Amino acid sequence: MKRLVVTADDFGLSLEVNEAVEQAHREGILTAASLMVSAPAAADAVARAKRLPSLRVGLHLVLVEAWPTLPAADLPDLAGPDGLLRADMAGLGLDLARHPAARRQMAAEITAQCEAYRATGLPLDHVNAHKHFHVHPLIAGAVLRIGRRYGMRALRVPREPREILRRTEPGARPRMALDIAPWAALLAVRARQAGLLIPDRTLGLAWSGAMTPPRVAGLLAHLPDGLTELYTHPATGGGFPCEAPGYLYAQERDALIAPATLAAAQGIARGGFSDFIR
Repeated sequence: MKRLVVTADDFGLSLEVNEAVEQAHREGILTAASLMVSAPAAADAVARAKRLPSLRVGLHLVLVEAWPTLPAADLPDLAGPDGLLRADMAGLGLDLARHPAARRQMAAEITAQCEAYRATGLPLDHVNAHKHFHVHPLIAGAVLRIGRRYGMRALRVPREPREILRRTEPGARPRMALDIAPWAALLAVRARQAGLLIPDRTLGLAWSGAMTPPRVAGLLAHLPDGLTELYTHPATGGGFPCEAPGYLYAQERDALIAPATLAAAQGIARGGFSDFIR
């Protein structure tokens, strides 16, 4: 059976993102959204989610390149002088391995974001992390340990099979996330051992920021059996803080509501992760 979770990341990042999430859920195939609890438009996102009870919402943990939930002064190893979390993921990952203080700060920030999510009153459909930083083994351990205390039952594991991309766009050479593949495989094992629901595959890695209408319709047309997460970054436009350079936000919104997408989604069981938990 084909089961599909269609997720929008960065819910709460801006009004443009929130507007696109609402439109894509009402008019298109979007079934879930991942909330950045400390982003500038988080309160607006929560209000919209409460008006959309069929939209499944999860926590988009932010540990890099955005706004922390704790004061930056409490995160000297994680935050930069601008008050934002550091953007150098490799350096931060190394510091987490070398410095116990950095690991304590990371755990405190994860806990604070889980607390902030709980305070919204929204059911927790899933957990993932900005830029998939939860594949880092030390971060993964903290997420698994802390998340279960807050009702985490499903976790994104970013593994994307090449074959479905080749079938969708013959001749294309999509940028593969090979650097995180070993850590994603380890995360899958640890998540299953923890009793969490994980997708069999996650689509959106190679074409992150470029999930155009033809690509989304093509991926759906070649969708294998099992549980698939297809994640996107929709927005009605750009120009907001922490915007990713080169991302085709409006096209990703269009991909979720295009007639070809709606037609390709016919016959596929869609929902949030919580809808597929036995």
